[in-house]
Amino acid sequence: MDTKPVIEIQHATKDYGNGKGVFDLSFSVPKGEVFGYLGPNGAGKTTTIRQLMGFIRPDQGICRIMGKDCFQKAQEIQKKAGYLAGELAFPEDMTGRGFLKFMADLKGMEDHSYMEELMERFELDPKGKMGKMSKGMKQKVGIVNAFMHHPEVVVLDEPTSGLDPLMQNTFVELILEQKQKGTTILMSSHIFEEVEKTCDRTAIIRSGRIVAVEDMKGLARKRKKIYRVTLQGREAVEGLLREPGVQAWRQKGMAEGVLPNQAELTVTGNLPDVLQKFAAYGIQDLEVRPQSLEELFLQYYEDGRQEKGRWGK
Repeated sequence: MDTKPVIEIQHATKDYGNGKGVFDLSFSVPKGEVFGYLGPNGAGKTTTIRQLMGFIRPDQGICRIMGKDCFQKAQEIQKKAGYLAGELAFPEDMTGRGFLKFMADLKGMEDHSYMEELMERFELDPKGKMGKMSKGMKQKVGIVNAFMHHPEVVVLDEPTSGLDPLMQNTFVELILEQKQKGTTILMSSHIFEEVEKTCDRTAIIRSGRIVAVEDMKGLARKRKKIYRVTLQGREAVEGLLREPGVQAWRQKGMAEGVLPNQAELTVTGNLPDVLQKFAAYGIQDLEVRPQSLEELFLQYYEDGRQEKGRWGK
């Protein structure tokens, strides 16, 4: 049995200067795993993917797909792998169907039945010219192109950008089906729910460095519940915030518009105890939301500042 990873990055660095780029990246993706790559815009997700697809060569380190060097064997990898770019650039005068048929010929596809199935599934009207298509329609073309040749490995950069919620759900269903088939997928995203539904593990990148590789169940457990409570007045809010286990939610990502008699906070303990604490201070209204992905990033950023020796500068 072959235990080699399908996607492998070892100590890859691409330094553009002024702290821009990616630095000493290492992770691997085994066959059949859907691997998420999470980070805010500018964190280094696209640079990593461009190295994997052989568009740029790392200054240091190694990138391999299916055991092949991503830069030296770029043409061979690009023919076999599925790829969806974060910024789509299609020939404007070609129709969607014309482009997909052109790509099918390049990939040596004789059977177009799965291509047709995907177009129907994503409600893609392929007759119009690419230059006239909406962002969402172009995204659908990109998704069909990435999967239509039944690739063993797929690399996706922000795959649901521009899709409406219904098509996002259709995309999630597609990824779960591909997982069942044993397809290896790396998917960059900044949408936590999308990654949570599809991925087995996720790397979190910040400022060009990987700060954690988590299994999705563990990452979901780290998302805190944020309570926005409305009390009788500011004195009640201040009293509640002095309670043991109650912490004000002061991160940059805190929702705007908190009134003087309101507070956004986290509470340690089980739900009945939490509600009793709120009731003791004359609660008038309560909203509960999960910690947003941006706030989760900030949590890792804070961890990074507190553990410079571990995460670097």
